[in-house]
Amino acid sequence: MRPGRGVQLSLQCKILKCNSEFWASTSNSGPEEEFCTALRAYNSCVRRTARTCRGDLTYHSAQHGIEDLMSQHNCSKEGPTSHPRTRTPLPPAPPPVMTDSQERSDGPEVCHYERSLPRNTAPPNYTHCGFFGDPHLRTFGDDFQTCKVEGAWPLIHNKYLSVQVTNTPVVPGSFATATSKLTIIFKNFQECVDQKMYHAETDELPAAFADGSKNGGDRYGANTLRVVEKVAGQHVEIQARYIGTTIVVRQVGRYLTFAVRMPEEVVNSVEEGDNQDLYLCLHGCPANQRIDFRNFRARAAEAQSVSRTRSSTGANGFTYQSAKTKCKERLPVEDLYFHSCVFDLLSSGDINFTMAAYYAFEDVKMLHSNSKRYHIFEKDAEMNSAEQKGRNVLSVFLVNLLCLYNSVLMVCLSRSIRVPSLRPTSAPLCSGSVT
Repeated sequence: MRPGRGVQLSLQCKILKCNSEFWASTSNSGPEEEFCTALRAYNSCVRRTARTCRGDLTYHSAQHGIEDLMSQHNCSKEGPTSHPRTRTPLPPAPPPVMTDSQERSDGPEVCHYERSLPRNTAPPNYTHCGFFGDPHLRTFGDDFQTCKVEGAWPLIHNKYLSVQVTNTPVVPGSFATATSKLTIIFKNFQECVDQKMYHAETDELPAAFADGSKNGGDRYGANTLRVVEKVAGQHVEIQARYIGTTIVVRQVGRYLTFAVRMPEEVVNSVEEGDNQDLYLCLHGCPANQRIDFRNFRARAAEAQSVSRTRSSTGANGFTYQSAKTKCKERLPVEDLYFHSCVFDLLSSGDINFTMAAYYAFEDVKMLHSNSKRYHIFEKDAEMNSAEQKGRNVLSVFLVNLLCLYNSVLMVCLSRSIRVPSLRPTSAPLCSGSVT
């Protein structure tokens, strides 16, 4: 997928129409063959969108979902594909009626992540990823980055769920981008949940999945996946207890923010043969998509000193000092959340980015399992970078040492000379006389 094309493709992509038709046609249980007919029609609809949806996460997830459903229901790919039609709702079942908000406490153990773990095992290690502002990324490994990433980009993709964001320019002609669209796919999971999709866009933060439901479907453990509206149109929480995961989606100003708490085991549940390099929450933004905080701040400070003599503000209405003062109101600690706030005000002039940074940090306090790591300071980021460089240097040194030893080994063997060990010794490297 080529970054930057995702916006154009998603405007033409009609995959959501295929999804809604399929879910409407299967909203009530019916004969298995009727379900298979609807599934084949769904498959035909998805295939017709291939050209315009090839870079869309929802399209690829639908393809995998159809294969799973066909396998689970023993559906043949050949057969009638009558256009899905919405069934007449069946009469309600006799009481007691279970609603989305009620908890099925008798759900299977496999649908409760911590309860499903083997006894006497260590508690799971929960990790956090956040994506907000212009945009700033906190990875599962607690790396903090500022990125460009215009267009559609995947945040998470593993055996259980996929998350994709679409970032659009904040100011015409500027590198500043922010998230205007978010798609989350929860995949089928045993007897717990059906495949569900949550889709949010600017000014459209639904309190339900794309099919109108608020839980994981009709399976026995369905209520271990729920959409909970915290503040209408502004704050939604998705609880996926069957995989120990909590997701927070907010709209702040015109843009969306994303935060997740997920067990390390789920984070690393990579599908076989899948290349994880581009999944931002796992590996961060590609090097050519990152923006250096320090260089930007140095330029801003220099511009501030010049502007003092000219009595002018920045191009977007903020000087370096006024941006710092504004961010200090919500973020008193000068960590990277504070600096991201300053960066966003200078690059966009949009005061709502102050609240985006503030809520991103509030989500960290709610979702991160280690209170000592809520704040990330620039020195921490530099230390992480230095540690990574140190590991890389050590790896190169060991590889070179091994290559050198192998070269000496070949020379010694070719001359029928005793091969030395790698232990320290005062003897020559190749002992024996050379003939």
